[in-house]
Amino acid sequence: MVAELRADEITRILTGTVAHSVGRAVDMGIVEFHGPDGEEVMVHAQCPFRIVHETKIILGSADMRYAQKGAGARAFDEFRMIYDARATKISKILGQLRPSVDSVTVGRSGELTVSWEQAFRLEVFPDCSGRFEAWRVLVRGGAHHVFPPGLD
Repeated sequence: MVAELRADEITRILTGTVAHSVGRAVDMGIVEFHGPDGEEVMVHAQCPFRIVHETKIILGSADMRYAQKGAGARAFDEFRMIYDARATKISKILGQLRPSVDSVTVGRSGELTVSWEQAFRLEVFPDCSGRFEAWRVLVRGGAHHVFPPGLD
């Protein structure tokens, strides 16, 4: 049986959650959401991604490549990259706004777009032809949905 990407289930899991925070684990981007019943929902992006506000990119996975001014040689390991500074700022904004996810789109080639109030959106776009995990949508202690399907 060929594994199938459950776009309908991913949409159901994310829609109505509240965008909570942005961070990383090594070079994997993490966007966390709180569900209406207190569940923790996350998007783990191991491929290129960005967070956009209206028409401006406010955070991109490539920001992990650039150290903050004066951060030193261990900037990546010490979470002192441009990505980390911007993720902290975005997390504070999300904490104040508490925006709800109002739209989720899953493309056939693995594109994932999660939009939330105040014109924010997460755009995830796999760029590898191999069968490596590009992203995962998960409920802590529950369902996991992986692109490409069949890797979980």
